Amino acid sequence: MFVLGLIRIQRRSLEIVIEANSSTSDEKINIQTLVSKRNIYQKGPKIVIIGGGTGLSNMLTGLKNYTSNITAIVTVSSYGELKSEGEKELNLVPIEDIKESIVALSLHKEEMSRLMDYKFNSKKLKGISFGEIYLAAMQNVYGEFAKSIEKSSDILGIVGKVLPVTLDEMKICAELKDGTIVEERSKISDVVTDKVTEINRVYITPSNCRTAPGIVEAIKDADCIIIGPGSLYTNVIPNLLIKNVAKSIKDSKAHKVYVSNIMTEPGQTDDYTVADHIKAIIEHAGEDVINHCLCDTGEVVPEILRKYNLEGSNLVDSSASKIRDMGINVIKREYATIDGEYIRHNPDEIASTIIELILDELKFKDIKPDEQFVLLDTKLKQARRSQKKKSVGKRAKVDIKKKTNRFKSTSKFANKYEERIESIRNTEKTRQQNIKIHKKAEKITNKAEQEEKEKFLKETYKR
Repeated sequence: MFVLGLIRIQRRSLEIVIEANSSTSDEKINIQTLVSKRNIYQKGPKIVIIGGGTGLSNMLTGLKNYTSNITAIVTVSSYGELKSEGEKELNLVPIEDIKESIVALSLHKEEMSRLMDYKFNSKKLKGISFGEIYLAAMQNVYGEFAKSIEKSSDILGIVGKVLPVTLDEMKICAELKDGTIVEERSKISDVVTDKVTEINRVYITPSNCRTAPGIVEAIKDADCIIIGPGSLYTNVIPNLLIKNVAKSIKDSKAHKVYVSNIMTEPGQTDDYTVADHIKAIIEHAGEDVINHCLCDTGEVVPEILRKYNLEGSNLVDSSASKIRDMGINVIKREYATIDGEYIRHNPDEIASTIIELILDELKFKDIKPDEQFVLLDTKLKQARRSQKKKSVGKRAKVDIKKKTNRFKSTSKFANKYEERIESIRNTEKTRQQNIKIHKKAEKITNKAEQEEKEKFLKETYKR
């Protein structure tokens, strides 16, 4: 029965792939869409992600390929701050991270992004995006903000769900090391930079904010809880300060993974290492909220890195020894990728690492024949093959670049002192150009003198 069951599972998986590849529909159907339509992804692992910003949306983009049981928990924290006239009239709550998460979980991400980010030009709605109006309308229709977000998952056809961490109005405040209190989230970085000090702690007001419906249940049922990436003090830690969130994570038997930021954030985490990030989380939320840490190897294209350096940002030092001293397992890989002029987390690499952790747990429990295991394992192998092909192509491009720039160093020394090295190179180049100019001028002068001498002799002989 065991063998026959395994054969049937494998046969059905192959049938799905064949149906996808032999589809005669005008619309191109990929395996993800087909499996999602058959609700097989509902049998995937339950994953909760607590974070914000671009890092969170990248995480969701990668994980939605493996499971639909995704819950993104985001901060809603700009209450009390200045709004435009249109926002005041519509009474919009701050929903930027919620909007970005909905876009990331959409099966048609690019189209959804264009729709949600579209901004009106009319007088009353100038500067207001469609996403903000849509979510405001949904809240008016369904009454509760959490209910409106939950319904959006069905209406917009997204994979998983997005939940605000609380429905209570809250403000994120910071206490700096010099004693200064900053009561507006958007001003924290500027004040820290102006005063040349550091953040001592962040806190929320009121301090007894309640979790939104479904938050605690999602954490308790999760197979994996992911903290980060995102702004440490304004996206990640505030979520953990909401009542029962940190406690539920500590009580959970799930994998508790911290995904480190790749770059430091000016005014928040200047000169922070990965260990410093984790230390700050533990100081605010307590022990046992993290047992795995995913951090990048730090191999980033110097040209892109230089742009960040000029803006006051640098690579987060991912030295593993201090992290292991905290009793945390470190998984160090090349998670960074270049998106235009920005350094981002590679959604596919992060997602495959998370799925590997879950698969290892299933192997440890010796339940390999389980349908969930087979589906995840098959999908992970497909993803790894795809990543390998991309990596080979990428290496080929790098090799060509190296041949054309053989003398260009990409060492960490070069990364750190690249601006100075470039200045030295430019100075030497200018010096060589000046030497050539002087030599050329000398030749011209000599030639002119010779011509003048010959002319003088000819005239003298004639006289």
